[in-house]
Amino acid sequence: MKPARWRPGSLGSRLMLATLGFCLLFTLAAATFQTWSAWRAGKAAMEADLSLIGRMYGSALAKAAWDLDREQIGTYATILSQAPSVGQVRISVRLPVGPPQVFERVRAGWKPSTVAPVQQLPLLYEPFPGRADVVGELRIAGDEAQLWQQLRDELLGIFVRQALLSLLLASLVMALFHRLVTVHVRRIARHLAYLTPLTLSRPLKLHRPERDDDELALLVTGVNQLQNNLSDYLERQQRFEQELAAHRDRLSELVQERTAELEEANMQLMALSRTDSLTGLANRRSFDQVKQAEYQRARRAGHSLTLLLCDIDYFKRYNDTYGHGGGDACLQAVAGALQAVAQRGGELVARIGGEEFAILLPGNDAEAGAALAARLRSTMAALAVAHAGSEVSTHVTLSMGLATLDHEHDANFDALFRRADQALYRAKNEGRDRAVAAPVPQKEAP
Repeated sequence: MKPARWRPGSLGSRLMLATLGFCLLFTLAAATFQTWSAWRAGKAAMEADLSLIGRMYGSALAKAAWDLDREQIGTYATILSQAPSVGQVRISVRLPVGPPQVFERVRAGWKPSTVAPVQQLPLLYEPFPGRADVVGELRIAGDEAQLWQQLRDELLGIFVRQALLSLLLASLVMALFHRLVTVHVRRIARHLAYLTPLTLSRPLKLHRPERDDDELALLVTGVNQLQNNLSDYLERQQRFEQELAAHRDRLSELVQERTAELEEANMQLMALSRTDSLTGLANRRSFDQVKQAEYQRARRAGHSLTLLLCDIDYFKRYNDTYGHGGGDACLQAVAGALQAVAQRGGELVARIGGEEFAILLPGNDAEAGAALAARLRSTMAALAVAHAGSEVSTHVTLSMGLATLDHEHDANFDALFRRADQALYRAKNEGRDRAVAAPVPQKEAP
């Protein structure tokens, strides 16, 4: 077919002018939209970078802030400020006394911006599972200059791509003049577009004079043959998929069952590793973990911390009189009394020896500890667990030693524990069935 000639006012010329005008408008609109999208994508990428940086260094900064390691905090601030997307890094660390200490790093040439993203994260430190303290705050500000630089780098590529797409669109529109081919190809395309497994038996037919030797006739024959082959293949594939789906569903059920069993076993194992199996109280391992965290928190914040040690009076005689089964029942009764009087959040009741128990009272002073010991004596008297072998009462009683943290003299938790243990020893020497408070350590004479 001869190529169409250019004739002013013809459909071809009008279609060409309309195509060129549309391409120009499309190019401008698409370039504007893509520029806006590139700006949003760059901003979102920068925000994701800042969020990722905050998550990567948040725990390490929280640990350094908890330890008040100023050199390490400054090092982290310098590292964060060198990230490509970061313009400013500001770390605020809470101190036990006085205003927070601020560490700030700024990239050269950075200016405050209202469009660049900012990430502001609290620094949380978890001294032990179940308790988290806010030790500071991390603020990371993005660099607006980098956003503009990235946008300028992408503008040229956006316009080049849109120009090429517009030329391609114009070429496709001009191809509409090739009616003898285009009409039939579109019909074939529509036939294939609406082709589904249910319509594979419908053959392709073109509304044109029958021609057995041209390319379109060969294409029609190939499409119809392909439909027949696909119909057979899909029938087999559907059968295989049904069988595979049945196996997959069963396998998924088995995996879920095994996963649930494993999670339950892990939870039980974790609970057993931190709990005394006889009394249900925290065991010595759990007590050792919590005591150190509470001691550090009390020292850091300047709070009170009271320790109450309890020992069952004449427990060996109780075992000799009532047997080991009766001794286990006695320990369980005492554990219930301890839990009944120490119910406030943060208070820990633990079995740290055979008949020895400990109550850790964060935020309680000596007066509050003495009041709790008095309630515990009353509770034990109300229980009235018979003890024929006791020399102080007809029922089971407790000797208790009480000590409150002295921030000046108790250099570690062991010092507090020794004072409580000495008070417990005095309670036994003074007749048992009583609570004795450890005296406040005195300053040494010069």
